[in-house]
Amino acid sequence: MDVITWTGELACHLQDAYRMSRDEFAGRLGVHSQTVAGWHSRPETKPRAEIQAALDTVYEKAPAPVRLRFARLAQPPPDISAQVLRVAIAIVVRGAEVLLVQRSDDKGLAWQFPTGIVKPGGSPEAVAVRETHAETGVHCAVQQPLGERVHPASGALCSYFLAEYLTGEASNLDAAENASVAWVPLSSLTRFIQPGRIYRPVLDALGVVL
Repeated sequence: MDVITWTGELACHLQDAYRMSRDEFAGRLGVHSQTVAGWHSRPETKPRAEIQAALDTVYEKAPAPVRLRFARLAQPPPDISAQVLRVAIAIVVRGAEVLLVQRSDDKGLAWQFPTGIVKPGGSPEAVAVRETHAETGVHCAVQQPLGERVHPASGALCSYFLAEYLTGEASNLDAAENASVAWVPLSSLTRFIQPGRIYRPVLDALGVVL
């Protein structure tokens, strides 16, 4: 990798790539060891022009293994928030019934609650309402959040919302992903979705007794 401007942080990465002590690295650069110590305590520091040149020289003369280690050390940390898939799940209740969709994929058919992907910066609550309508034609309003968990099967971060039915006929509006849509009696919920797959606060909110 090419370094346009050295900072204290990058200089420390180069030191680590060489596997040198602070005194050894300072000697290689021709600076005082306190200068190197300052980079460790203030990584945002930008060394003077002559030290920038010295760092360039030390880097350019580095053997391939050192350059490889430096590139790995200088790589920015991954943006975890962008990597984790986040979904919003709507638990829509109408009287003694709950709304389910039957998902169709390469593993077959499985019943689940309406679900939508939350994009970075998006509102999970808004996604739960919007995707329920987009998938089923049902309008709902969130009553309360039921919590979040990392789904044990998919690894997605799931946000659950208890919602009340407002209006609309339930129908399958997303035939590309869903095979069916249905209002299911709360007393029969665990016949459609195995109890172990349902987030416990959802069961509690619905009053489903196992």
